[in-house]
Amino acid sequence: MTDSHSFFDRLLSEWDEAIVANDADRIAAYAHPDWQFVGADGPSPGNGFLDAVRTGQVSHDAMRHELFSAVEVGDVAVVVARNVNSGEYQGQAFQNDEWTSDVFVIREGRWQCLLTHLTAVRGVSGDTA
Repeated sequence: MTDSHSFFDRLLSEWDEAIVANDADRIAAYAHPDWQFVGADGPSPGNGFLDAVRTGQVSHDAMRHELFSAVEVGDVAVVVARNVNSGEYQGQAFQNDEWTSDVFVIREGRWQCLLTHLTAVRGVSGDTA
């Protein structure tokens, strides 16, 4: 296991905790101001997710990851993990099992996520939110 792998595994664990705490400001500390999601419906701004957390439109009760890889190239890192999470979106329960590819950049001395790409794990049922 490389130092990058250990570092990003811890970073993702801290971010998971912030998401389960449903604390938009803590979540935002791990995200670049221009953070974007890319999923089945195309790209969307990360601040839309943060606003949904702030208003209670989306909440998480579980979030865990298994880190697959973390590769640093200068001030950029690409992190791939399998992520299982659950909670509620607009009052409806959801459970997701997905591959996540995150692009991190160093900003103000911290690694922050600039892009999150989500891909549902094939053959696993569940709603995506």
